[in-house]
Amino acid sequence: MAASKTNIDMLNGPLGRKILRFAIPIALSSIFQQMFNLADVAVVGQFAGDKALAAVGANTFVINMLINLFVGISVGANVVVANSIGARSYRSVTRSVHTSVMVAFFSGIFLSFVGIFFARPILELISTPEDVLDMAVLYLQIYFAGMPFVMIYNFIAAILRSKGDTKRPLYVLMVAGAVNVALNLILVAGFGMGVSGVAIATVIANVISGITLFYMLLHEVGPFKLEFWKLRVTPFFLSRILRVGLPTGLRGVVFSFSNVCLQSAINSLGSATVAASSIALNYEFVVYYWLSSFSQACVTFVGQNFGAKNMERCRRTVRWTLLLGCSTTIVLSALCCIFARPMLSVFTSNTEIIEIASIRMYVVVGLLAINIFLDVFSGALSGMGKSLPPALTCMVGVCGIRILWVIFVFPKYNSFASLMVVYPVSWVITIAVIAGIYFYNVKRLKF
Repeated sequence: MAASKTNIDMLNGPLGRKILRFAIPIALSSIFQQMFNLADVAVVGQFAGDKALAAVGANTFVINMLINLFVGISVGANVVVANSIGARSYRSVTRSVHTSVMVAFFSGIFLSFVGIFFARPILELISTPEDVLDMAVLYLQIYFAGMPFVMIYNFIAAILRSKGDTKRPLYVLMVAGAVNVALNLILVAGFGMGVSGVAIATVIANVISGITLFYMLLHEVGPFKLEFWKLRVTPFFLSRILRVGLPTGLRGVVFSFSNVCLQSAINSLGSATVAASSIALNYEFVVYYWLSSFSQACVTFVGQNFGAKNMERCRRTVRWTLLLGCSTTIVLSALCCIFARPMLSVFTSNTEIIEIASIRMYVVVGLLAINIFLDVFSGALSGMGKSLPPALTCMVGVCGIRILWVIFVFPKYNSFASLMVVYPVSWVITIAVIAGIYFYNVKRLKF
């Protein structure tokens, strides 16, 4: 396979620096992607009012729930391609790449259909406040019109990550993010378009990022080069992608469903609490995406080394990603807690909303480093092609605990703080089980 300055040799040499080189661009890419939402929320909060802010915020978990299945499947593409690289099977790389692009296109079309035609019933189902429902529906419909480009970006980014190229997706997203911010200001602050202006700006940014990565893959070299005449779904590689990616995707869906249940409980506390939760959530996502980048590093490094049958290097990858991910996330979480109120005031001057939002900052963002163990152990198992056990554990552990909490605990202690406590509780319980599954599988593996 042709060498490239953007690629990382995951099979040889020291791991620490290479993991950081891989993870940091992914973290920055995810953070820039979240900046789309940050820009949406900030511009809406400052120029369109608190109700528009709540309308955009009410969609967060719904969007995540609908797209997580297919983003999870893109992890399957990453693992299959990475395994093929490790095994030096470049014909398999080519077929996996073309199958993945086709899956991205059709999944995007499907999501657009669901988002456009079922926006209102979905938002009504989670008890979106009546005074913001129409605006929330409008935002969701426009946002999902651009979903094919979101899927194309995510799948091609996963393909590039499989060979260690995390820089180009970052550069593309930086450009798209700048366009998004500029259009937000023009359409909302300049033309007074409110929620629709924010959604249109985000769609245009997603179109730019998706088309640019597609163009790059068309001009790639070696087995990664995309050729239109080779675009087809190869059943063998589709089944491999789905075997790894579908459990991860279903985990993401159920995970998001549990958060939708939490969002429904938050919605019942009124539009001020909805707005407060949505602005704190943006910072939560930034910290989580930083943390998650080390999990993605773990998936890819383990994927390649597992394909090369180097189990010792797989184990070292897990140790390094835990160390680097945990230590850096603790620093970020601490900064968010120390500067919580000034950071929240960027989005609103309403002191009630800031006060409520700070609860989420202290309880959830402040303890988010705990989650690195859940993500890294799950990532390692996925890299070895064993994504079903961590998926089932998360469904039963994290998701089950959160749903039961909403049903039994929240009615008794009807407050925003009581809802937030469930996050660290569910993490700790589930991590104990996931760690056991990881060490059991590693002990049994023999090449």
